Amino acid sequence: MAVFAVPLLSNIYLVGIFIYFFFRIIKSTTKERTLEILLACAYIVGAEVFIRMTGGSILYEASKYMIMFFSLVGIVTTRLSQKSFVYVLYILLLIPGIFVTGFNQTADTVIRKAIAFNLSGPFCLGIVAIFCYQKVITYVSFQKLLFYIALPLISTTVYLFLYNPSVREVISGTGSNFDTSGGFGPNQVATVLGIGMFIFTVRFFSKSPYKFSKIINIILLAVISFRAIVTFSRGGVIVAIFMILAFIVLYFKKSTGKNKKRVVFLTTLFVFLGLSIWTISSLQTNGIIENRYNNEDALGREKEDFSTGRSDLMAFELNAFLENPFFGIGVGKSKELRFEKTGVKAASHNEMSRILSEHGLFGLFAFSILFLTPLILRIRNKSNIFFYSFFLFWFLTINHSSMRIAAPAFIYGLCLLSINYEKPPIHRKQAISKR
Repeated sequence: MAVFAVPLLSNIYLVGIFIYFFFRIIKSTTKERTLEILLACAYIVGAEVFIRMTGGSILYEASKYMIMFFSLVGIVTTRLSQKSFVYVLYILLLIPGIFVTGFNQTADTVIRKAIAFNLSGPFCLGIVAIFCYQKVITYVSFQKLLFYIALPLISTTVYLFLYNPSVREVISGTGSNFDTSGGFGPNQVATVLGIGMFIFTVRFFSKSPYKFSKIINIILLAVISFRAIVTFSRGGVIVAIFMILAFIVLYFKKSTGKNKKRVVFLTTLFVFLGLSIWTISSLQTNGIIENRYNNEDALGREKEDFSTGRSDLMAFELNAFLENPFFGIGVGKSKELRFEKTGVKAASHNEMSRILSEHGLFGLFAFSILFLTPLILRIRNKSNIFFYSFFLFWFLTINHSSMRIAAPAFIYGLCLLSINYEKPPIHRKQAISKR
């Protein structure tokens, strides 16, 4: 891969993505624009971690800024649902926390960085949600959207093999492994590879006229799953399993007659494939991966904390909320306060506890909007077969990885889309009978 040999190309790749999709969007018709913007954002979500791990992010949060920019273009140039403005309220509820930080800044406080790191994700989510709310796209277009996310994930997987061809040589303990994660954060790598696991599972279950494409999807599913597992970061893999289960259940319920038998057969085949991937992963890690998922160290001794310290961080933030319930402690202040009181400098992994501690009751109302709005929409509109998969991804990911990457924000927006399953009509010329 060229980027592996010449890292500078990663910067060019990032700029190229923006220019390419920007021109696609401005050249599109009003009718096409919604899909073009969604495809642009989808590709950026898939490419974000790859760009970061190869040093291509000119700005660390560049992917979120690009997604916000394209979504704002959509907000300005396409028709919006009036009900989407509940997410404007969500964004407004986050603003008081910025002023609290300004009033309580110390020598260690850099407001710009605090906002960029802690609010770029929530703001990105709000803007994407405003754009996506009750937009209608076809099932075929939705499959295309998922494929656009998957394309850069294939590149990511290839890069991981080039960076670390032999997993067995770098495994020594049960902690998250940077070597098998391309030298980047295992949590983020496992999260995006988990999305890849889900997408290629969907493609595996979907009907395909070509056996060759089915085989390719199985191979990609197996390879991506293997690399996700050997990052030793459990969150992304476990979330992917929940997403897949939710999809299979809904897919089975929507199927009729003979197709139900087909789904049962494919599920059986899928379980066998999953067990095979797990067995290979276990062999490649000398069984240490099993210790990791059993919450044991390399010697098989049980660890005290399954959450690897996340529960302590969450407890600290909830306590900060109880002490400052109305306005909270301010954007980015939980990390400072934790270091001041405990000497531990660690960023939050839980978006729920972070939004409560830093935004107080405003944060509670903001999170309530995020949690309840899609569920209320689902009661009225059950067209999105991927709804529960995406909602689970958002909710579970922000609880183990916060919003460090753009994926939770964008995939939350996908919960709000409506899917049209009707095939476009085929227009045929009428035969003119001779008289």
